[in-house]
This record gives sequence, structure tokens and C-alpha cells, in this order.
Amino acid sequence: MRLLMGLVIGAACLFGEMSAIAEVHTLLGGSSWRTSFADDYYYRQGDEYTMDGPTSRHTQGVSYGTGGGSGEPECGASECCEPECGCNDSCGNDACCGDECGGCCLEGLSLAGAMGLCSPWQVGGWAQGMYLDNNVPLSEDYNDLLSFDDVPDHFQGGQEWMYLGYAANGDNGLGLGFRVDALYGTDAQKTQSFGNPNSNGAAGQRNSGSFDASWDNGEYGWAMPQLYGELAYGDLSVKMGHFFTPIGYEVVPVTGNFFRTHSYTMFNSEPFTHTGALATYGMSDALTLYGGWALGWDTGFDQLNGGNIAIAGFGYELAEGVTFTYLSTYGNFGLIDDGGDDSYEHSVVFVASLTDNLQYIFQSDYLRTDNTDIDTIGVNQYFIYTLNDLIGLGGRIEWWKLNGQSYQEVTGGVNIHVLDNLVIRPEWRQDWSNGADIDEDTIAVDGILTF
Repeated sequence: MRLLMGLVIGAACLFGEMSAIAEVHTLLGGSSWRTSFADDYYYRQGDEYTMDGPTSRHTQGVSYGTGGGSGEPECGASECCEPECGCNDSCGNDACCGDECGGCCLEGLSLAGAMGLCSPWQVGGWAQGMYLDNNVPLSEDYNDLLSFDDVPDHFQGGQEWMYLGYAANGDNGLGLGFRVDALYGTDAQKTQSFGNPNSNGAAGQRNSGSFDASWDNGEYGWAMPQLYGELAYGDLSVKMGHFFTPIGYEVVPVTGNFFRTHSYTMFNSEPFTHTGALATYGMSDALTLYGGWALGWDTGFDQLNGGNIAIAGFGYELAEGVTFTYLSTYGNFGLIDDGGDDSYEHSVVFVASLTDNLQYIFQSDYLRTDNTDIDTIGVNQYFIYTLNDLIGLGGRIEWWKLNGQSYQEVTGGVNIHVLDNLVIRPEWRQDWSNGADIDEDTIAVDGILTF
């Protein structure tokens, strides 16, 4: 029956032409580890989560894997009213609305524009409010802060996010840039550097870790998921510092996902962040190569259990609107493998724009840890359909297995674009696992205002 519901959701999207960081230590005999997963859209490395991700009305139904802009509007763009109305911001972007051009409003609100900072400066953020009626499974306790979506039954601020950066441009020789992101909210603990050692040199523990791992305020907290410098020369770009992992499809920033809740794969089988260096090289218009080194998983300018990993992979555009990506990490992950030297993880993602309005995503991840003997594999499938400029429909079907125990979930939702920079996302999710005695549904809704 549940499988049928999942197929119905997929079919509704297809013919409509119409991520809890799990407390897996409870399942593995007390081994405390928290993993997660984030995606940079494969040809983009973390700076485009603002106006052109899956929650943007401008990119629903197109392939996110083939690149894109910085998320800021082009200088001189006119989207709301005629330029003679005279309410352009300092970058030349119209910020007015209404048939009579009667004034400025939230439509097209841009902090960068208000500050007069045009490209290559990147400055902005978003505010998110949310509500859900249930803990997402594998979050053992209410409000334990160890998984996304584990503070149900009251309104909360999930992500109040700010970023500042300067894009490195290597077109005319050596280019320099930087990026810093900071957030406050109930999502903060999930993207802090929980893979750092605490003050005693042991695995990260709440309120005792280094860097941002202790920046908590009850069920809320602060985090700094990115703080890096960047060098660019021609088609080569190198990040050095603390940055989002390139692994996976879903991301930490809510502006980069269609759904509020996350897949099991997202918060159980992949990292969120790394500290180290990551190189991206555009070998051709179709092929991008990735290579790097980091101090394990989810660390912030520190190292636990000798964490030391290689990051490698590629992204390839098979055809217009069709991309395939393979990315992996190998070595000593630090926290999750307790210092093992032979851990391996990969994510493969296939993205296809089936029509102008319909996108299909297939993802499969595999994780095997040395020392702690954690073995996971999963398959995710997504359908994202643009009904019109205001409404997008989405479905997700997932099977995920941890050490022989299977978990399933199916999620359906709607993105309602009230304004260009304001989206409301209601969703319904059903989870089940016969062996783990899970059978529950969750309703969630959030609103995201980008600026």
C-alpha cells in the first residue's frame, strides 16, 4: 500500500503535465556518531543556495546539475515594473511591484542591492519559520538536538542565515575570493562541527566541542558552516578552509531543497562539512573534476582520531539537461569510524530534465566504515514538476538500509511561490520499517524569505 502511494506521487508528477541526523548509536550498541549530507549541485560549490535552487520559481523543472549564476539578479534586470518607475536599487534591479508601480515592497528584496554590492560580491541570507507535528524517525528523543525536525508541535525558526563572500574569478589570471556563512536556529546543531574533539580530546559532545560546536542556546544555536578562502585560475578553483561537502543531492541550506524534511540518506550516510582543501577543474563544458583533502568528516579547523580523507569524483553532462555525478570520500573519517583508516563512501546522482517542466533525480549512496563496521546503502528517487510560475509539485521515494535493517519513506509536497523571494512549502511524509517497528506520518510546513 505504501509503495503504491509512493508510485502515485511519482505518477502524479510525471503525468501531471498535467534528514534527521539519526541517533544511530542507539541501533549500534552505543557508538555515538552523527553524520549528514549536503550537495553543491555538482557543478556549483555552495554559493548558489539563495535565489536559484529548487525552491526558486525561476529554476523549477530545470537541471540543477549544469551550473548557474550566483543567485543575485543581473545588474539592470527588470522583473517587477518598468524602469521609468524610478524605484531601482543601487545595482539597477527593480524592487517595486503592483500594476501602477506604486512603491517598493518585499518582491525582489536584495540585501546586496540595498548595500550597493553588485557581483562579484555575494551578500544576503534568508529567514525560515517552520512547524511539524511529529519527530522524524531515528530521532530517539524529543528535542535532543541530534537530528533535523525533532522539535515538533510548535512554531520555530529553523534557519536564520547570513552569508558574505567575494567570488574568485580566474578568467583573467589569478583571482582571489572568500566566503563566510552563519546561521541561528533549531538547525544549527546539525551543521556545527560536531566531528571536532571536545575539551578532553574525545568525540564532540554537546556544549563542549571546539570551533562552533558549543554555540548552543537551548533548542536553538549558532553555527558557521562555511569559512574559506578561494583561488581561481582559468578553469581551476581551489577552496581552502571550512566548507560544505560536495557529496550528495540534498543540502543543509533550506533554499537548496524542495522539501523541508530530509531523506534518511541525507542525514545518516554522508558528511555535511569538511575542513581542508577542495579543487574543482572544468576540463570541458561537459566534464568537471573534483579532488581534495580534509580532516575527516564534519570538522571545523580541528582533527579527531587522526581524521584524514581524500575527496574525489567527477560530474558529467551526458546531454542537455542530463547529468551524472560520482563523488566519494576515503580514509579516516574521524568520528563516525572511530579513527579507522579504511572507510569508504560514495554518492552517485543522475539528474534528468524529462520535459521543460519535469525533473527526475535518482541517487544511490553507499557507506562502509572501518573499525565501527557501519554499512549503509540507499536509493532515493525524486520527481519535481513545475505546474506554473507559482506552484511546484514534488515527490520523493526512498529505501535505505543500515546493517541489514531496511527503512522506507515517501514524501509529497508543494512549493507555493507567494513572491519571487518568498516560498511556502507544505508536505506530508510517511515512514515505515517492519524490523524497527516504525509506522508513522508527519505533516510539516515552512516559509522561506530570501534577501
